Amino acid sequence: MFPQEFIIFFHKHVKIERLVIQSYFVRTLKIEKSTSKEPVDFGQWIEKDLVHTEGQLQNEEIVAHDGYATYLRFIIISAFDHFASVHSISADGTVVSGLV
Repeated sequence: MFPQEFIIFFHKHVKIERLVIQSYFVRTLKIEKSTSKEPVDFGQWIEKDLVHTEGQLQNEEIVAHDGYATYLRFIIISAFDHFASVHSISADGTVVSGLV
């Protein structure tokens, strides 16, 4: 069942400074980024092992370095159960004008 992945698209090229992710049963999460105009040429950015929180959502805050992106690909590498979910992702940052 794993890995599972999904892609988020930003309407402009952005500098991401912080990500807040709410998930459930996710053990290892990998995030790749792309600055292309299309969802291609992803590069490794962040890989994180999350802590299991019984009966409640996992709240993970990631301070991002070198977070310039147009697309983010989230890959759930492994989980604490057969099913895992990502409930919300919040990205704080700034729009970078003139790059895309």
